[in-house]
Amino acid sequence: MLKHRVKELLEVALQEDESIFLIDLAITLDNKINVVIDGDNGVTVKDCVRVSRAIEHNLDREEEDFSLEVASAGAASPLVMPRQYKKNIGRKVEVETENSSYEGNLTVANDESITLEWKAREPKPIGKGKVTVQKKKEIPFSEIKKAKVVLKF
Repeated sequence: MLKHRVKELLEVALQEDESIFLIDLAITLDNKINVVIDGDNGVTVKDCVRVSRAIEHNLDREEEDFSLEVASAGAASPLVMPRQYKKNIGRKVEVETENSSYEGNLTVANDESITLEWKAREPKPIGKGKVTVQKKKEIPFSEIKKAKVVLKF
């Protein structure tokens, strides 16, 4: 019952600003509500407060006691939705598939797949030494097991 009501309230809150979207909703047995949101242009504290208030002010603590936490997907959080990839075009991304892992610049993200590009050193076709080549790999979302943005400091 509580989860259904929270989902309804979340939908209404997220419709107010369509650039903000839900990543995860979890409710524990002791009614701890955890909401993780992301946004096409990032998420501000104001966005988290707005979503939190939309839920908290419409639930009755007399009916069910609960705790609520609304947070943004952190910089080190894995990418889980195609919409998250689209907002990270141009950034370096690390992707794991069943058989391989790739690290490159995210150049394309659509509803079916992503494309990574990177430079690699390979042996020359003729003679000794290595040459730098441009690599490109299209990876369907169905093959991605884990992906995250590579942070540079």
